[in-house]
Amino acid sequence: MSIFVPIFKRKNTAAKVGFVVAGTQKGGTSALDKYLRKNQDILMATDKEVHFFDDESNFSKGKNVNYSTYHSNFKGVTQETLLGEATPIYMYWYDAPGRIWDYNPQMKFIIILRNPIERAYSHWNMERDRDAENLTFLEAINSEEHRCREALPLQHRLYSYVDRGFYTEQLKRIWHFFPKEQTLILKNQDLKYQLDKTLAEIAKFLNVSNFQNIQHKEIHSRPYVSKMTPDEHHQLRDIFLYEIKELEQLLNWDCSDWLQS
Repeated sequence: MSIFVPIFKRKNTAAKVGFVVAGTQKGGTSALDKYLRKNQDILMATDKEVHFFDDESNFSKGKNVNYSTYHSNFKGVTQETLLGEATPIYMYWYDAPGRIWDYNPQMKFIIILRNPIERAYSHWNMERDRDAENLTFLEAINSEEHRCREALPLQHRLYSYVDRGFYTEQLKRIWHFFPKEQTLILKNQDLKYQLDKTLAEIAKFLNVSNFQNIQHKEIHSRPYVSKMTPDEHHQLRDIFLYEIKELEQLLNWDCSDWLQS
């Protein structure tokens, strides 16, 4: 399921980036980045996750931003090429939407949302796999608020397992700067199980040619240390229950399956 109103693509005369895959982490953005690279009308950044608009050093001089370093991530630009990049933390980083608006008020956002309960556990598992986390899952989520204070006034990039799952606040922050019709919001399940239909929606939203012969990819899929226990699921269900209900109202989605163990 998704929400979008198509906007016609403008000629890329200023060679500005025209869209970002802005979230969510562990939502399927790596696979989508690979799919987007297969479209002849799209030029993606050389590497996934440019991390320009969440890099505080790029904005240390206020509005005097050197965008040439951002544009250096795109090779082979033509006038008709639609430039895009995928940096999932843009959705979560407080100042990113405003910075993106300053750069290009016409920017389009593709956002993939995953069940926040599953997302949190997958995020923790990734950090454990990277040897960046030594706490159990319940220890990590119970101490998250305290641990994340060490990053203040910024957000914590590693330990924000639960906090990243409060999607409604993040969407409203983007919509404060950008009209809703410049956002395409997708379910992670649709990207996995209705790939052709989802890619057709993306092509229509970006006003590019249809994707051809795309095969499903599992990118950065890591083996789990262990499965989520019923107690772990129950605690996260309690945390996210009202958030999921609010998201259903906001997007006119049915997310009842997200609450099932």
